[in-house]
Amino acid sequence: MSSSVQRLEATGSALRDALARQDWMAIGELDAQCRQAVDEAMVEAEHDEGVLRERMQELLDLYRELVTMCQSEQRRLAGELVQLNQSQQGAKVYQLFT
Repeated sequence: MSSSVQRLEATGSALRDALARQDWMAIGELDAQCRQAVDEAMVEAEHDEGVLRERMQELLDLYRELVTMCQSEQRRLAGELVQLNQSQQGAKVYQLFT
């Protein structure tokens, strides 16, 4: 297995761990590293085509999971912002009567 495919595997594994921890800063950094590892692996694809195909499928599945989790987190945060806005509006109304 070429070093670029190994790097792709290691970066994908680190990305999965960061996703499990919901470490969004690490996910952002690892996403950039994954993109670079994919580019490097594609250049060396002729040597490990079968292994590369497997790693790319694993990475694709991981990114599907990541997108789903990001969408869920976005909905959660949007709900919190709505509640915060409603609380602020309620506080303004309360201040009018005091």
